[in-house]
Amino acid sequence: MKNTFILIIAAAYIFSFSACQKKEEQAVQQQKKATGPIIADTSSTLGGITIEQQEFQVVIPDLIKSDWSDIVLILEDREKGEAKEYRVKAGEKFDVPDSDLLIKVGPFLPDLTIIGSVITSASNEPNNPSIGIVIYEKGFQIFPQSGKEWGWLYANLPTIHAVKHERFGLVLKEGIKSTP
Repeated sequence: MKNTFILIIAAAYIFSFSACQKKEEQAVQQQKKATGPIIADTSSTLGGITIEQQEFQVVIPDLIKSDWSDIVLILEDREKGEAKEYRVKAGEKFDVPDSDLLIKVGPFLPDLTIIGSVITSASNEPNNPSIGIVIYEKGFQIFPQSGKEWGWLYANLPTIHAVKHERFGLVLKEGIKSTP
């Protein structure tokens, strides 16, 4: 009787162990297939697993192109202890005063959304205002660090994908609609 009981307990233990192991293997396989916004270079890992990166295409609806012309950036100079607002046209470059920084301002999307591999705007309302930018210091790209086409700043979520620089902080305040 004791041997039968021990045998049943051992079989239950082995069965539950193999079921847990299968679930762990499935979770690892799902993590390996994870894709999303490009936030790291190809050597990045998450929990020891290399993340597959997906290339994204930015699609700006015509209405967005014609309705939104400028953006307002807030540039914090930690060295001087001040923050200033700068109005910049989408698609133009901006030299940061008293520095070696150049900001290339890219597409503005008032309601950024990602659908599959497409970054676009879900509407013309400023529900999730975002701007694609690239920052160069002394001619070298420092943001986004991955070397991709655009790094994104979000007005409603300024700490997501924040610019990391020892002296400067950069935040998107808002987009400005074109005047007729």
